[in-house]
Amino acid sequence: MYINKFVTPEIIFGDGAIHQVGESCLRLGAKKVLIVSDDGVKNAGWEEKVIKNCKSVNLDYAVFNKITSDPKDFEVERGAKIYIENECDAVVGVGGGSALDAAKSIAIIVTNGGIIQDYEGVDKINHPLPPLVMVSTTAGSGSEVSQFAIIVDMEAKKKLTIISKSLVPDIAIVDPATLSTKDPSLTASTGLDTLTHAIESYVSVAATPLTDVQARNAIALVSEYLRPSVASRSNKEAKNSMAMASLQAGLAFSNAILGAVHAMSHAIGGRFPLAHGEINAVLLPYVMEYNLIAAPKHFAHIAEVMGEDTRGLTMIEAGQKGISHVKSLAQDIGTPQRFSQMGLEKDAIAIMSKVAIEDACMITNPRDITVQAIEELFRRAL
Repeated sequence: MYINKFVTPEIIFGDGAIHQVGESCLRLGAKKVLIVSDDGVKNAGWEEKVIKNCKSVNLDYAVFNKITSDPKDFEVERGAKIYIENECDAVVGVGGGSALDAAKSIAIIVTNGGIIQDYEGVDKINHPLPPLVMVSTTAGSGSEVSQFAIIVDMEAKKKLTIISKSLVPDIAIVDPATLSTKDPSLTASTGLDTLTHAIESYVSVAATPLTDVQARNAIALVSEYLRPSVASRSNKEAKNSMAMASLQAGLAFSNAILGAVHAMSHAIGGRFPLAHGEINAVLLPYVMEYNLIAAPKHFAHIAEVMGEDTRGLTMIEAGQKGISHVKSLAQDIGTPQRFSQMGLEKDAIAIMSKVAIEDACMITNPRDITVQAIEELFRRAL
C-alpha cells in the first residue's frame, strides 16, 4: 500500500485576485505586513496595487523592494532587519520567483534566527514561520505554492536550495492580469521554466498520481499556449492558461521535487548572472535525452500530452519526439539554444558539476548520475 502526501496552500486564482491581498492577510491574523517585491514589480504598478489594497482594509505595512534577479543572501538579511525594525507579523511576497523566494527566506530568518546558509537542504527549519501570502506575477517559478526557496550564497558562488513544508505559503494569489506587463523575453524564459518544472516532476522518482495530473496538465497548457503568450501581451486566453500552467507545475514539483536540470541550473546561476528560465531551456532537452532510458513510458506520455503523434512508435521513439518538441518550442519563442550564446565559461564546468551533484534536486532525478556525466551534459550544451 502506498501513502501519498500532497501539500498546497489556499489558492485564489483569477482576474482581480490581487485585490484579495489585504483581506487574506487579515484572515491570517496579520496586523502589519512586510511587502517584499522588486523594481520590475514596482515599475509595473503591482506593488502599488497591493499597498492600496492593504490601505483599503486598514492593514499596516512596510515595504522592502530591493530584491534583484536571483536573490542574494545579503538581501535576505536586509529584509529581515526591516521586518524586525518595523515590528511586522506577516510577509507578503509580490513578484516572480526572486521576490517570492526572498520573502520566504526573510520569514525563515525572523523566526528561526541565524543566516540563510543554515537552512540549506531538506527540513532544516525548526520554528513556525509568520503568515505567508504570495502573489505571483510571472507565471514561471511556482514559488507561490511550493516548499522551495532558492537563494544565492555570494561567498560560495552557488545557489542554496532550501526545501521545507514550512515554506508552503498560507495563501497563494494568482492573477493572470499581472502577466500583461511582462515583455516577450521574460514571458518566454519563465514559460520554459514552467515546462521544466512540469517535465522534471513528472519523471521524478518521487512522483505520485497526485503530482502526475498537475504535471501533465501543465505540459499540455505550455505546449499550446506559450507561443501565443509570447506573441501577444493582450491575449487573455493565453495569459490565463500560462498562469494556470505555472500554478499546476508548481504544485507538481513542490511535491515530487525536480531533477538534474534544476540541480545544474542552480550551479550555473550561483556563478553567472544568467536568466534561470533560459538556463533551463538550454539544459532541458539534453537532460531529457540522458534520462530517457530511465523512464521511457513517462517520456512517451509527455510527447502525447504535447500533441505529438506517437502511433506505431516505440516508447523510446515517442520520447524522442517529445524532446524534439521542446527544442522546437524554445527555437520558436527565441530563447538561447546553447550556452555559447549566453557567455558561459567552459572553464567553470568542473566546479559547477561538483556543485550540481550535491544539489538536493539531484536526489529525485530518474537516472543515476555522476560528476563525469554532468560535465559531459554541460559540454554538450555549450
